[in-house]
Amino acid sequence: MDNIYVLRGRLEELYGKHSKWFDKIFQFVLAMLTFTVINQNIGFLKSAASPVVALGLSVICTFLPIMVTVVLATVLILAHTMAASIGIFAVTALVFLIMYIFYIRLTPKMALVVLFTPLAFVLKIPFLVPVACALVYAPVSLVAVSCGTVVYYMMEFVKKSATASKGTGGKAVLYEITSYVQKVFLNKEMWIYIVAFIIGFYVIYTIRRQEIDHAWKIGIITGAIANVIVVAVGDIALGVDASYGALIFGNILAVVIGLVLELFLFSVDYARSERLQFEDDEYYYYVKAIPKVSIATPEKTVKKINERQETEIIDAEAVKRLSQDTSEGETKAIDLGVSGVRKEMPTGPIDIIERKPADHQKEHQKDHKKESGYRSSEYRSPAQRRASEGRKHSAKKGPVPKKHDMKDVDTMLLTQSLEREFHINDKKRH
Repeated sequence: MDNIYVLRGRLEELYGKHSKWFDKIFQFVLAMLTFTVINQNIGFLKSAASPVVALGLSVICTFLPIMVTVVLATVLILAHTMAASIGIFAVTALVFLIMYIFYIRLTPKMALVVLFTPLAFVLKIPFLVPVACALVYAPVSLVAVSCGTVVYYMMEFVKKSATASKGTGGKAVLYEITSYVQKVFLNKEMWIYIVAFIIGFYVIYTIRRQEIDHAWKIGIITGAIANVIVVAVGDIALGVDASYGALIFGNILAVVIGLVLELFLFSVDYARSERLQFEDDEYYYYVKAIPKVSIATPEKTVKKINERQETEIIDAEAVKRLSQDTSEGETKAIDLGVSGVRKEMPTGPIDIIERKPADHQKEHQKDHKKESGYRSSEYRSPAQRRASEGRKHSAKKGPVPKKHDMKDVDTMLLTQSLEREFHINDKKRH
């Protein structure tokens, strides 16, 4: 069930983002169906029955209010009835004039119902209209449903029995008008459907407004059953032959559409309903609070994978040779420092001379200064050599502080540590 609510949330979100486009597409499809049904049923005027005309009128209605579709559909019906018979045209025009003056002009929002009702009859699902109106609109919509039903049966009569009349006499026109009124407004089947729509509407409308749990579902199912019963009883009582298979199938489909409307219009969680009590100076209030179903739509997380980077092909032999050259250079530098220390060490026998500690320490400091100064001044790194060569060819500047390369620093530290070890060993021997 949660997946259904998630799907509903996504559809509502999609409609909210592109509502204008969906509305225009809906208007175009509705207008195209309306004009196509009119041309196929009463297409006596060949020039107006062309699909190109229907397409052009649909495009015009797409960018105008839906009431314009009703007006253009009325004009198209009148054009076809005029091509069929003057008497039929007169009665049809009078009926449309009454509908427009007393109802359609006052409630333009119900124009959608007037258009949907004949289409529902053509699609063999007429009970869908009262079920949907009972869930969405007020009882005043029953007038629009009745007007749409009358329009459908008017087109049915013109389709079955009307032909292009060649007579122009008064008696011929009067006969056409009388026959048209009798066939349409005394049609038993039409009135059975109108009564069934009214009863089914009030059953659904009354039950869905009650505080009982699942009122909408109970009302939809009960209203569909009431429609079937009223139509069946009316057919038996008035001797009208009706298709019970289409009757049952149409009501089942109406129930399904009603449940879909409930999902979008009245989704509540009866398991968490509460009864509350309030009071003021004059009244006590007993309230039943039912929370709406709200499920957060899961957001999609998209992982961005980095593009494949091109790798550089490295020659292993060249890297190995480079590492060997670097290690050999470091080894030579270390050997140079060690050999310099070894050259100063006496190779012959060592004479032991007693000295005072203070004198010995002073001489040791002097020797250390001489050795460190000699080594640091004698050895020069390539960077120092380039700097000295640059100073020869450049203008004379003020004294610049001496900078040591990292290799010089390492060599100095190694030399000092070796000298310190030799002096310590010398002390032990003395």
